[in-house]
Amino acid sequence: MTSSNSLKVIDIFAGPGGLGEGFAAYEENGKNPFNLSLSIEKDPAAHSTLLMRSFYRQFGADNIPDDYWHYLKGGITRDKLFENFPRQRAMARDEARCIELGKAPHKEVKALISSKLQDSKKWVLVGGPPCQAYSLVGRARMNSNPDFENDERHFLYREYLKILADHRPPVFVMENVKGMLSAQHGGKRIIEPIMNNLRQPGLALTGRRNGLGYNLFSLVDDNENDEIDPTAFLVRAEDYGIPQARHRVLILGIRDDIDITPERLSKNEAPSVLDTISDLPRIRSTLSREADSFTAWKNRLFEVTGSKWYISGRANGLYHTVQKIDQALSILSNGELTPGAETLKYKGKPKVYSKWYRNGCDGVVTSHAGRGHMLSDLHRYLFASSYAMANGKSAQLVDFPATLLPAHRNVQNGVSKDYFGDRFRVQVKDRPSTTITSHISKDGHYFIHYDPSQCRSLTVREAARLQTFPDSYKFEGNRTSQYHQVGNAVPPLLSVQIAEIVYDILKRVRIDG
Repeated sequence: MTSSNSLKVIDIFAGPGGLGEGFAAYEENGKNPFNLSLSIEKDPAAHSTLLMRSFYRQFGADNIPDDYWHYLKGGITRDKLFENFPRQRAMARDEARCIELGKAPHKEVKALISSKLQDSKKWVLVGGPPCQAYSLVGRARMNSNPDFENDERHFLYREYLKILADHRPPVFVMENVKGMLSAQHGGKRIIEPIMNNLRQPGLALTGRRNGLGYNLFSLVDDNENDEIDPTAFLVRAEDYGIPQARHRVLILGIRDDIDITPERLSKNEAPSVLDTISDLPRIRSTLSREADSFTAWKNRLFEVTGSKWYISGRANGLYHTVQKIDQALSILSNGELTPGAETLKYKGKPKVYSKWYRNGCDGVVTSHAGRGHMLSDLHRYLFASSYAMANGKSAQLVDFPATLLPAHRNVQNGVSKDYFGDRFRVQVKDRPSTTITSHISKDGHYFIHYDPSQCRSLTVREAARLQTFPDSYKFEGNRTSQYHQVGNAVPPLLSVQIAEIVYDILKRVRIDG
């Protein structure tokens, strides 16, 4: 399919572009039927990521210029890279727009989308409104805020409705967090009115029927859309080949003048954490609040051997954990680890999805730098990863030696009542990871690497691997922002599967006029 008759994709609330990336990467008979025409995102760092990825796509994966890799290696600035390729820069800027939906004048957004669609009849709207007001963690924090009921993030989905009403896409895909299913406003669940509004966007916005309606379909359940339970829209990514237990609401809408029942996602076994990230260069964490070097870092780890819990561990139920600690320390005695870097040389091969992860890459891997950890956390990470290696599961606080417990007020609740008992969570190597969340940007306690000899939390690149972003995907902004972007994204490999379903719909549909 040539670019002149490609199926256009409009991606709103795009984040770093995981959902759009899947559509842009989907191929049918060696050709991509979709054209990612517009991506809208308000966050400057995420928008910068979208811009860079759009620039990358202008060349095609087999024709990425050397200057792109030179930029990743820090050899030239982004401005210089863009200066060297003005046509691709202009195309990227035309696609990726930094706009805050809900604040920007709606008539301008409407005009922009219209200019992108022109006379297109077959196209798809994708995206999901910001999820803080729906997420379980976000609600817990926001419920103490007296303005929670009026938080605008409850209603940003109405911007989605406006675009549906204005442009009448034949198909849409809306994504949000699992918490949307239980979120309440005014004492009532919010999911039912959201779904009703998606079925009749014009009626929801104006109170008048305008002939526009949508049938809603689950991507994983075969129930008819009029009777469907909202929980049927929950997609468990690990059931569809994604190496992560990520559960998200995904709603597929088909305009009700189109009599097509879509296919469903096909189940596929998820790779393990080990299979997904073990090929990446082995690196270490660094010491925070004190001078760092490999020797200093290693010596700090060896200090654990003087701890009472370590010495008595062989006789009090921690024998296998202590054994794994000894093995890790032995490895460190016979080699040196770097703390990683924004760009590292890479000559390996992923154990799974190798073509997907490494397609178009040029012997480097980016965003693979270890975080700094305090000494107390360093010993906790060493214990936790060794415990997981020995027992095949992550330790609860009740499993920690008393001297390793943090001095938090709720720690004893965690020990006695299992309240936040998994405060230090290892990503166990032989299973998919737990959900990569935006909280990874704040600390790594829930995202500890399985290898005790590296004694660290996951890097941005490892988190991105578990989210199935290709290694060529460059996340812009500082490291905190990069983690945040990765944690909020839709896994691109899941999106590829959704794109296949959408393509099948648009291929079968006939739209006149």
